[in-house]
Amino acid sequence: MFDIAWSELFVILIVALIVVGPKDLPRMMRTVGQWAGRARAMADQFRRSFDDMARHSELEELRNEVTKMKNDALKPMTDLDYKSFGIDPSELAPLPPSFEEMGATLTTPPPETAPASVAPVAEAPASVPAEAQSSNAAQT
Repeated sequence: MFDIAWSELFVILIVALIVVGPKDLPRMMRTVGQWAGRARAMADQFRRSFDDMARHSELEELRNEVTKMKNDALKPMTDLDYKSFGIDPSELAPLPPSFEEMGATLTTPPPETAPASVAPVAEAPASVPAEAQSSNAAQT
C-alpha cells in the first residue's frame, strides 16, 4: 500500500512524539488506526460493489448472447446461411409437406424386386458315377 521503510517509520514516530508529546501519543495512534480501518473498509466495500457491477454486466451480456443464440436457432436458414456452410440449397432434397405424408412413405411396402426371368436351379443327378464314388472313397 504505502512504500515506507523502517527507517522512515522510525523518523515519523520520533517527529510525532516531539509534536504530540508522550502523553497524547497513544490516543493519536489509536485514532489514526481507526481512520485507517475505516478507509480500508470503504475501499473493500467499493471494490465489492465494483466487482458486483462487473459480474452483473457479464451476466447481462451472457444472457443477451444466449437469447440471441436461441433466436438464431429458431429461425429458418436462408440460402446465404447454407452457402456459408458450403451447401448448395438447390441440391437439398425437398422436405415432405406433412408428417402424414412422411408416415405414408414409411409404411408402404417396397415393390417386388425379384425378376420373373430367373431360371430354377438345376437339381443334382440322382446317381453318382462310379468313378466319383471310388475317388471319394479313396480320399477318406
